[in-house]
Amino acid sequence: MPALKSLKAIPAALAAAGFAASVSLPAMGQGAGMLEEVIVTAAKRQQTLQEIPIAVSVVTAEAIEQSQVLDVKDLQTLVPSLRVTQLQGSAQTNFIIRGFGNGANNPGIEPSVGVFIDGVYRSRVGSALNDLPKLERVEVLRGPQSTLFGKNASAGVINVVTAKPDLLGHSGEVGVTVGNYNQKIVKGYLTGPISDNLAFSVSGGMNQRDGYYDNLELDTKQNEINRWNMRGQLLWNPTDRMEVRFIADADSLDEVCCGVANLVNGPTGALVQALGGNLVPEEPFAYEGFYDFDPQNRIDTQGVSMQIDYDFDSFTLTSITAMRKLEQFDLGDVDYTSARLVTPDAANQRDLEIDTFTQELRLTSATDGPLQWMVGAFYFTEELESDGAFGYGDQFRAYADGLTGGGVSGVEAALGPILGIPAGTFFAEGAGFPSEVATLDDDTLSLFAQIDYDITDAMTLTLGANYTESRKEASVNIVSTDVFSSLPLGAFGLEALQPLQFLPPFLSFPNAVEDGETDDDDITYTVRLAYDLTQNINVYAGVSTGFKASSWNLSRDSRPFPEDIAALGAAGLLVPNLTSGTRYAGPEESTVYEIGLKAEFDTVSVNMAIFDQTIEGFQGNVFTGTGFVLANAGEQSTDGLELDVNWAPIDGLRLSFAATWLDPLYDDFQGATGPDGPIDLSGEQPSGIPELSTNTSATYNFNIGNAMSYARIEHVYEEEVQAVDNISADVASREINMFNASFGMTFSNGVELNFWGRNLNGDEYLLSAFPSVAQAGSISGYPNQPRTYGATLKYSFE
Repeated sequence: MPALKSLKAIPAALAAAGFAASVSLPAMGQGAGMLEEVIVTAAKRQQTLQEIPIAVSVVTAEAIEQSQVLDVKDLQTLVPSLRVTQLQGSAQTNFIIRGFGNGANNPGIEPSVGVFIDGVYRSRVGSALNDLPKLERVEVLRGPQSTLFGKNASAGVINVVTAKPDLLGHSGEVGVTVGNYNQKIVKGYLTGPISDNLAFSVSGGMNQRDGYYDNLELDTKQNEINRWNMRGQLLWNPTDRMEVRFIADADSLDEVCCGVANLVNGPTGALVQALGGNLVPEEPFAYEGFYDFDPQNRIDTQGVSMQIDYDFDSFTLTSITAMRKLEQFDLGDVDYTSARLVTPDAANQRDLEIDTFTQELRLTSATDGPLQWMVGAFYFTEELESDGAFGYGDQFRAYADGLTGGGVSGVEAALGPILGIPAGTFFAEGAGFPSEVATLDDDTLSLFAQIDYDITDAMTLTLGANYTESRKEASVNIVSTDVFSSLPLGAFGLEALQPLQFLPPFLSFPNAVEDGETDDDDITYTVRLAYDLTQNINVYAGVSTGFKASSWNLSRDSRPFPEDIAALGAAGLLVPNLTSGTRYAGPEESTVYEIGLKAEFDTVSVNMAIFDQTIEGFQGNVFTGTGFVLANAGEQSTDGLELDVNWAPIDGLRLSFAATWLDPLYDDFQGATGPDGPIDLSGEQPSGIPELSTNTSATYNFNIGNAMSYARIEHVYEEEVQAVDNISADVASREINMFNASFGMTFSNGVELNFWGRNLNGDEYLLSAFPSVAQAGSISGYPNQPRTYGATLKYSFE
């Protein structure tokens, strides 16, 4: 957009001004602060943040603690290029970087933003949602990272690095937090040596909070927090050359989430009330609603990993082996009213189990010459099993008759005797899809290599490549008892009733035509040139590509491709009302052209990246009112600029400003889901991606008596944007203008006292919006979390 294009010159001018100021500021002498050096492993080897020629944001353990960041979702308040959207359940969460990201609402979709914790890939968002353990830092790598991270890093990577056990001495901490909504958090950590070369650490925590959303029908709370985690580590150095790190962890989440807001009360609202149900007024931020039963969200994860590093003088061998299990259960009142339109025993129920094994082997050079290199292989295998159900409630028949003026009962009375259908069959209680069983087996192998060659003392060329092959075998078997949706109404001249056929007959696969298999392979690469303009300033330019394999639709909305209909007919597999659509979305491929600048002086650092990023075949999963459509979204591109400035003008004061400007565009997106059917969004701006996002913070460290103290304030801003593609911005837009703050004191005896508040100004905005289920003309949405605040008392010892 023209306005954004003109803005791109402003940060460059600001950066230049910052350089000039930073040269003179240390000369001011008295009281000038110093910026600490930040070490990262974004390129799978230790480098400083300022020397690595990659667009990466680093959130330190100190910033995480001061900002009361409890889990990965909270990181978005510190990294403007990262956005996290939670939908109808705790696990239904999308991580989005630079406007790209997906992975919620279908277990067959893996995220475009890869999450790695201590080098171990977490294949679903649900396995990375619990409270964060004892940390060193979190790195957010922006843009495609497939060269080194391989599988499913087409949009970026969130790399979580936890603290290693301490071989030098025993230490630990225990903390208690209390907050509004009756929040209670208890955490503990202990580490130390067992022998001269063996150390341990153990940690655990519990986090509980009442919900802030009132279910007025049952007088209960939704949007609560109820989770625990525990983690144990061993660090063994049998020789000076070898280090072994073993990690075992388990966590659990059992929460009632997530309540919706009524944005538009359509014409069906009166019918819901006529059945004795209730609806709240069109007040998005009343944080209340009517449900005849509360949703359930349960997630249990367990895992073990072992990392071995061995020094061979000229290179280091690294092996990371991991096994993980994810168990997830979801159930929800998806009509979001107190009318009994769905049965509580099978209300969009899904019981999911995923078993994952990963193995990475890596050789990394360890010499001081001009050539640094890395070669490696990554193997991933996963078995997924999903068992679900959906059934109509005991009031749905009356609801359907109300929508049609008695038409459903009339059709049953007329056609029942002819077709042998007993009275009361249409939309009977429990009818629907009583059994939805899906499986997915995934085997992926990646081979990668990267070299960094110093052409001169000041210029380095990076060349990297990754070959990934991914084979998937999927199956979905669904039993249907929805007789009404199987009727050929068109043959009886009853086309007007076809919109009520919510659950068309399902053709299970594999079958004689559809084998349920995909086999994808791709070569991704990185080419980058970095140049040190001075000792303090370096620039880089490069191109990188990313790849994400096909994603299978494992839901009831998985439908045969249109091109397979004829073959299915020839095989005798077609049934009345069988609809076409997609079984899977094909591979997603991304490319980014980027130039960047990194400058660091004693008191000022300025990092800037300008990029042109494109994703072809973006895997879109759009809710239509009764289900999700999974398909490739043509081509989407984003031009953007990211700026990150840190300044320590005086001793103890740290000022930070981070901004992201984005200019997103659907270059080609035909057949997108619109308010009234398929539309062409080519040439339009994608929804949900703000042009401007900023994070501004100030932290001041000072002493109060013998207590080391700090005060911190943050401002988070996102420019107003249409929330989703298929709902008008007049109904559902999103703008964030939020303040967080904290104050803490650490006493000489190890006691720490912290006071914190998030969204202190009570900012209200929508996380997302969607057409209300089976309620034409109604719109629902998810409101943000309101103001939270509390205090933390911690005791550290050594």
